[in-house]
Amino acid sequence: MAATVLDGTGAGTARRTTVAQRLTALGRAELILLLRNRTALFMALAMPLALVLTMQASLKEMDLGKAGMSIAEAAVIGGTGFILLLVVHVNLVSAYVARREELVLKRLRTGEVSDREILAGTALPSVGLALVQIGLLLVAAVAFLDLRAPQRPDLLLAGVVLALAVLASLAALISAWTRTVESSQLTVMPMLMISSIGSGLFVPVELMPDNIRAVAELLPMTGAMTLIRDGWLGVSDGKDLLGAALTALAWVALSVFAVNRWFRWEPRR
Repeated sequence: MAATVLDGTGAGTARRTTVAQRLTALGRAELILLLRNRTALFMALAMPLALVLTMQASLKEMDLGKAGMSIAEAAVIGGTGFILLLVVHVNLVSAYVARREELVLKRLRTGEVSDREILAGTALPSVGLALVQIGLLLVAAVAFLDLRAPQRPDLLLAGVVLALAVLASLAALISAWTRTVESSQLTVMPMLMISSIGSGLFVPVELMPDNIRAVAELLPMTGAMTLIRDGWLGVSDGKDLLGAALTALAWVALSVFAVNRWFRWEPRR
């Protein structure tokens, strides 16, 4: 399908755009809106740093030797998870709701942009910002906290990519049951709390009782966080990593299916 562009005489000319061009245009527009939203910027830039500092204080009370990590390593690993949660998941729920209620999503669907491109284009700025922050955290951890460089960069990257896929798709799903941007502050809380407590962000999963750990390992972010942790530390065996990867992939598949089934393009009025 071709996009129609008006030339200087007012006549319409057809021009076919590529997927990359459409995603770039959508991402640029969404980035401008994100930069204008001071609340979203604060959540994306300041909150992860504040939570990392808070975590360092709380981690001093734990015996992290059983988990095979230091306080600084636990704080950096948890901080990576909080960046993903706050910058990607929390921001995207409100972004999808806002664009839906303002009829932006409905108008975009009348053009040549596919549904998946609309969802991906909306997510691009948040994903890009999260990747930049994780990169800065990695550099700062090695340079100023005297941590070793990630032992398995491939696993770290795989964990981040899987977490992005899970959190972005769950954000789109949660937006379907969120009536307003204001109410998104409430609808994101279950995922935020469950992941913070159960997926090893505040308390390493290895320190949990066995029965609780068995449940925690099935949560949406736990598989990705296991890969991220092992990317830093290189401590898990192949069986644990395979189970973590399969859990994360299962959540990606399940959440994508749910988005295809229940995502709302029309305002909830």
